[in-house]
Amino acid sequence: MSDTAQQQVDRAMLTNYEKVAEVVSEKDVKNYLLENPDFFVKNPQVAEKLVISHQQKGSISLVELQSEQLRKKNRELSHKLNQLISIAKQNEQIYRIYADLNIQLLGCRFFSEVQDVLEDVMRQKLLLSAVTLKSFSGAHALPEIQRKLFIEKRFKQDCFFFGRLSQHETQLLFKDGNVESVALMLLGEKGELGILAIGSKDPSHFNPDMDTLLITQLQQFLNVLLPNLAGY
Repeated sequence: MSDTAQQQVDRAMLTNYEKVAEVVSEKDVKNYLLENPDFFVKNPQVAEKLVISHQQKGSISLVELQSEQLRKKNRELSHKLNQLISIAKQNEQIYRIYADLNIQLLGCRFFSEVQDVLEDVMRQKLLLSAVTLKSFSGAHALPEIQRKLFIEKRFKQDCFFFGRLSQHETQLLFKDGNVESVALMLLGEKGELGILAIGSKDPSHFNPDMDTLLITQLQQFLNVLLPNLAGY
C-alpha cells in the first residue's frame, strides 16, 4: 500500500473514531481496552499516533509511557523485595536470640537469676530499655493493691498488654527506666505467678497490633519454669 493510500486509511479510521467518540464515553473506552488488552497489538498504527502528556518529558508515545511505567513497577517490586528480605533477616536474628534466651533460663536455679538473664538479653541483645519481673508471692512480691491495679486495668480481656502506661504505672514497674511503651504479660496458667514487664524508649515499639508469637512462647516457657525454682 502506498503512503498516500495509507494516509487515507488512517484519516478514515481517525474520522470514524471521532464519530464514535461522540456517543462513547471515556468509561466505555477504558472498559473496552481493559477487556481487549491486545487492541494496540492488532492496531499498531493507532498506538503510534497516540501522544501522551508527561510532566517531565513533555509529549511521549504510548510505548515510551508503558516502558517507563514497567521500569517504575520493577523498581518498586525490587524495593519491596529488599524490604521483605531485610525483615526476614531481622526476624531470624530475633528468633535466635529468643532460642538462646530459653537455653539460658533453663540453667537458672533462683527467681533472681531469671530476672538477671531476662534483663541481660532484653537490654543487651534486643536493645530494650528496661525489664522487670514482678512476683505475686514471696518476700519481694508486688503489693496486692498494685497487683489489682494492673490486672483490672490492663488485663481485662487478655494476659498481654502492649502500648503505653500512665506515668504512675511506669514508675511502679520500672522506677527510673526510660520507658515510653511496654509489653506486659501475666505469668501462670491463671495469671497467679506474676508480671513480666518489658519497656522501650520508643513510643511506637510496643503496640496492640504487634505479633505475639515469640513473646507468647516466652510466657509459656516461664509458666513451666518459675514454679520449680528454689526460692520462688
